[in-house]
Amino acid sequence: MQKINRNVVLALLSLTSLVFLLFQLCYYKFYLSQKNGAAFSKVRGSQSGQDSTRWHVVRKFLGLTSGHNIPVYLIDPLILGLVDKDIEQIRSSPDGPSPECKYFCAPRDFTTFALLDKTWKHEVGLFRTAEKMGFQWLKIINKDPRLDGMDDLSGMEIPLHYIFKLASHAIHLVVFYERSGNFLWHGPLRLRQHMDRKFVPFRKLHFGRYPGAYEKPELLLVSIDDLKVQIPKNPSSFLEEMSHSRFLECRYREARAFFQLYPDDASPDAVEFRKKAKSLLHLAALTLNNLGVKFWLSSGTCLGWYRQCNVIPHSKDVDLGIFIRDYKADIIPAFQNAGLPLKHKFGKVEDSLELSFQGEGDVKLDIFFFYEEDDHIWNGGTQAKSGKKFKYLFPKFTLCWTEFVELKVHVPCETLQYVEANYGPEWKVPVKTWDWKSSPFNVQDNGVWPIDEWDNVIQIY
Repeated sequence: MQKINRNVVLALLSLTSLVFLLFQLCYYKFYLSQKNGAAFSKVRGSQSGQDSTRWHVVRKFLGLTSGHNIPVYLIDPLILGLVDKDIEQIRSSPDGPSPECKYFCAPRDFTTFALLDKTWKHEVGLFRTAEKMGFQWLKIINKDPRLDGMDDLSGMEIPLHYIFKLASHAIHLVVFYERSGNFLWHGPLRLRQHMDRKFVPFRKLHFGRYPGAYEKPELLLVSIDDLKVQIPKNPSSFLEEMSHSRFLECRYREARAFFQLYPDDASPDAVEFRKKAKSLLHLAALTLNNLGVKFWLSSGTCLGWYRQCNVIPHSKDVDLGIFIRDYKADIIPAFQNAGLPLKHKFGKVEDSLELSFQGEGDVKLDIFFFYEEDDHIWNGGTQAKSGKKFKYLFPKFTLCWTEFVELKVHVPCETLQYVEANYGPEWKVPVKTWDWKSSPFNVQDNGVWPIDEWDNVIQIY
């Protein structure tokens, strides 16, 4: 009898354990899965461990921003790179379930989103909600460069970056601001002394190493891994733009020091010239941008931006540089159609090409084409009456964006080296008497054009 009772007890214990296990499974399936979001039940392929954690953090962040009416959009280059490969499929099925967690479960430490400053009021409630959801957060602020000018160096600070961390994953939210040149700008990420440098691996961030400039993106609402999210409508264009987005501010502090030594020319002639030069530069930028031709501020125009944040009033022209590889035969007719007649054409595509167009009054636009060698870059010059050729040598450089006379334009990133090459170590001292054949610090004789080529390489209109 005792033996039978023991068996019955064991059977009852086994049955009880089985019922409890079934209860736990049902509880997880019907309660916890709903609590964590029904969409996750659809995400297959990478549902365990670190992969699912990333997805859950992104989902919670999107819920946080949506609940506070904050229109963020995805700019993470790793995810956009994957999305771009499948963009047609994603566009054609914006609401369809994902067969697997392919994008937000990809291995990474961060997911990066963007926010347009003017679309959001800085509400304390967002951070309170974030903390209740389990997020730790960090706000990075710095001075607002849009308020800087010759008369005032603003001390006002604005938020530039936010980091939201949950579990082992973090969201990097980059704040974009609209600039007067009708483009978007984000600032650098600079940690202050009291900040925790181990909060996240900051060196792995894709944005913030330097300021960046972007065109205003057209956004597209899509479903990615069963999460509704906005992305740039053309991810490949955004990624290309990102790779060349570095932005340089005008150096207002140095410009103020310059004008203390050399007071600015505020005469009516100087004011009128600057007005015409600004108008000419805007027209040139519009014309070249429509052609898809990359250009930058060169020579005296570049010096004016770097030294005094303005057009040099005694320069009497606007100077632009273009790599010869970007030359298009449409350039001359495009400028002529824009109302700028060709003043002269020197050189040829293979050697020392330069173009000059007549702007309003006596203001002209000079375009110099640059040729790349193994260890330097150069542009050419031609003396019309003698056929003499000149060469101006520059160290190799890359291009950055800046804002100049309310325009987003390129300048050499290595601006100091570029300016010193052209104007020498005394570039800070204004020079009003300038001979383009002998004054430049980097000019060299480059022979003479053969007489039988003069009709082709020396054209004056």
